[in-house]
Amino acid sequence: MKRIAMICIALGGAAAGASVLAADAWPSKPVRMIVPYVAGGNADIQARYIAERLSEALAMQFVVDNRGGANGMIGLELAARSPADGYTILLVANTFTVSPSLFSKVPYDTVKDFQPVTLIGETPELFIGTGAVAANSVKELIALAKSRPGQLNYGSTGHGSPSHMAGALFDYMTGAKLVHVPYKGMQASNLAVISGEIQLGFPSLTSVIQHVKAGKLKAFAITSKSRSSLAPAIPTMAEAGVPGYEASIWNGILVPTGTPKDIVQRLHETIVQTLKTPQAQERYANVGAEIRYNSPDEFRKLIVAEMEKWRKVIRATGIRVDQP
Repeated sequence: MKRIAMICIALGGAAAGASVLAADAWPSKPVRMIVPYVAGGNADIQARYIAERLSEALAMQFVVDNRGGANGMIGLELAARSPADGYTILLVANTFTVSPSLFSKVPYDTVKDFQPVTLIGETPELFIGTGAVAANSVKELIALAKSRPGQLNYGSTGHGSPSHMAGALFDYMTGAKLVHVPYKGMQASNLAVISGEIQLGFPSLTSVIQHVKAGKLKAFAITSKSRSSLAPAIPTMAEAGVPGYEASIWNGILVPTGTPKDIVQRLHETIVQTLKTPQAQERYANVGAEIRYNSPDEFRKLIVAEMEKWRKVIRATGIRVDQP
């Protein structure tokens, strides 16, 4: 028995040593960063910046691979089925935590198939309205909506999109009963509000702030937990009268479950170091994003909490999309 114990200890030590050696040697070939969204969007911009910095810091190319479609599920399934060897990493947005409740089936397990690494950023949305809306604050808008149930509408970039879920959360927390009108993309949705085709919207801050400053749109509140440095005079939704409301667009990095812990740790440390630089602050500010990072365990807790939050909202509001 003593001999068996000694062998087990030796094998454990050898395995740990092999893990350290693997991390020291990593990366020895290009790393693929799967982005399950189309090129050019906010998530893609953040992904490409992180890939550039990782390539420089680790002296190996990190290649962005856009696999958009099916509300991100095409790219997510690809990542979940990839080898857990450190040569596939994945960027996700908060819609990652929405899909399991929104669709009848997803081709991966949101919690079990992925190992969180860290958040990398947050982009606030802006609750806007046309000048014709007879309300100048969130509280006035809630009162107006309740006096005219089903008569106020808001646009989104599609079913299950961040702008759709921001509106659904608003309905859930206030009982406003706004009517959802999906569009194919942010530009189309924003133009619909600007033209008066629809009354309200929850677009990204940077996509409409110039129209707010020009007086073409009303800005009721920011959807994030804290005010934005790009528009510090605009209150958060919580400050404006909906305590606990938070629906910003966050992005983070995951790897397939089973990726060696030392590689996860090295990846985490390198990304966080990158995000702490003045260059990162400037780059993020230019696209209206706020830098965010956390530990792998903290990120996992956020994912689980967000999944439960959106499950409640989707169940209560009756949202369902059988096909992405």
